[in-house]
Amino acid sequence: MGRARKLNRGLSVIDSYKLLKHGELSDDENFQACALGWCIEWFQAYFLVHDDMIDGSHTRRGQPCWFRLPEVGMIAINDGLILRNQIFRILKKHFRGKPYYVDLLDLFNEVEFQTASGQMIDLITTLQGEKDLSKYSLSIHRRIVQYKTAYYSFYLPVACALLMAGENLDNHTDLKNVLVDMGIYFQVQDDFLDCFGDPEVIGKVGTDIEDFKCSWLVVKALERANEGQKKLLYENYGKADQACVARVKGLYKTLDIEGVFAEYESKSYEKITKQIEAHPSKAVQAVLKSFLAKIYKRQK
Repeated sequence: MGRARKLNRGLSVIDSYKLLKHGELSDDENFQACALGWCIEWFQAYFLVHDDMIDGSHTRRGQPCWFRLPEVGMIAINDGLILRNQIFRILKKHFRGKPYYVDLLDLFNEVEFQTASGQMIDLITTLQGEKDLSKYSLSIHRRIVQYKTAYYSFYLPVACALLMAGENLDNHTDLKNVLVDMGIYFQVQDDFLDCFGDPEVIGKVGTDIEDFKCSWLVVKALERANEGQKKLLYENYGKADQACVARVKGLYKTLDIEGVFAEYESKSYEKITKQIEAHPSKAVQAVLKSFLAKIYKRQK
């Protein structure tokens, strides 16, 4: 039985718009917020279909990846493009007469470019045939995550709600920065769950070690490892052999990466909470706090 989609990004448009409007939405407002939420979900689906192909993944949310189905295969490339095209058809059909229509088009185009750029940095960094752990650092990890995940998963839903509420996005740079920090925290959780999470709960089998990913875990392990432990990482990281994967996971245990993550999670929560409480708008604070509550100490 397949696992249901979480739809967090799409639902966040509705939740954020309600908080910005200080109450319940009219039927029209609710429909429009839902439509923008579905645009983000189509965006996510399009990227994941292609991402799974690029990574050679096997499962997604407890089911085989779309391209793994015998009747699909490489057709999934075109399927991803079909999903992407729904975004601009929905925007044209339901928002063409709105004063913020062009701003919505600009927003989705810009976030798509940012996400594709993050994917490119990720792929260049983890390029097969040029495996070199020495180029992995927290700054590289942050850059990949900021562009590949944070903008579309955290900034985009709130930006959609702000445009619906008549706001100018240029006036909300501080809010964007907080959401990017939240997105980075979210991805560090994802990196942790890829290695230490239960596949039955997270809905996929983690392959970051095999895929030579610039994961937060390997960056922290490199920071803490002695020369012998670094040698073990260099010899085993990025190999599909399960014995190599087990050695890397064993080293993570030895270096107490789980404890390092627990400390990071606590400090991140404290830092982001302070950033939120410094924001002058109580409505925006409520939006940001609702986001943080959804992801703090998540298990999937």
